[in-house]
Amino acid sequence: MSMSVAVAAVTFDRPRELAVLLNAINNQTAAVQSICLVDSGTVPAKEVAEEHANVDYVRSEANLGGAGGFSLAILKAVASGADWIWMMDDDAEPGDPECLATLLREAEARGLDAVVPLVAAPGHPDRLSFFFRLDGKVTHNRAEVEKLGFLPDDGHFFNGALIRSDVFFKVGLPDMRLFIRGDEVDFTIRLRKAGIRFGTVTTTAITHPHAFAETKHVFGARWHVIVPETAFKRYYYYRNRGYLIRRHFRVKSLVADVGGYLGYFLRRGDFRGLADWFRAFSTGLRGKGFAPLKDQKF
Repeated sequence: MSMSVAVAAVTFDRPRELAVLLNAINNQTAAVQSICLVDSGTVPAKEVAEEHANVDYVRSEANLGGAGGFSLAILKAVASGADWIWMMDDDAEPGDPECLATLLREAEARGLDAVVPLVAAPGHPDRLSFFFRLDGKVTHNRAEVEKLGFLPDDGHFFNGALIRSDVFFKVGLPDMRLFIRGDEVDFTIRLRKAGIRFGTVTTTAITHPHAFAETKHVFGARWHVIVPETAFKRYYYYRNRGYLIRRHFRVKSLVADVGGYLGYFLRRGDFRGLADWFRAFSTGLRGKGFAPLKDQKF
């Protein structure tokens, strides 16, 4: 019996990229029954959405962030009755028309409840946008990861992730308090705690803008920290790291973050950067600082 698929997608002021994504989704060899699209942008993308009859367009006047947008899109997609939910950001694109078919086939063959493709960097097909840790070292090298074939209990959510609808009843939706950055990590931890079978297949990929410059090595290739490029992203990333350490009692992450960021900022003599990290990280560690975007100070 064929399985039905609904897409849960979010967009924010990227009409050109959104048009590319919607075309790519509807050109898949495996059919998509509906595309549940949540638009939180300052300029509505309704005209782009209306070019496709299967787009269920939802306009949000509040900026829900990636986590809140995905939560709303997932609810709409699950409510459609689809068996699987395929998650997409507006600046992602399936690598080829067989992407969805490959994910469905791999999920069935491996008995998975969630399956994730590789995420390749646009213009750099040999590099992955987000690193994997192999033998204790981080790598963006696509060939190194591809030769593994399948990576159990590992993957970069949410872009391109194909998830059974039932999973959301077991682990819940993305946590909208996290707004941006960290919501995918929290979701992955919840999958593992719930015993959900998932993993990354290396035989298909999507493209998504990379984050090469954010990875900062501190003490060789085995110890690094992430330093986003804007103050907005840095605040939410640091705060959410602190919060996830508190929520999931991640002692190793606490040691790694405190040692890593102290080493990174002190070696650079960046005391302002250290102070900003400590303020945001400690806020999350205390479970504070959550509010609507307009009320948050970063």
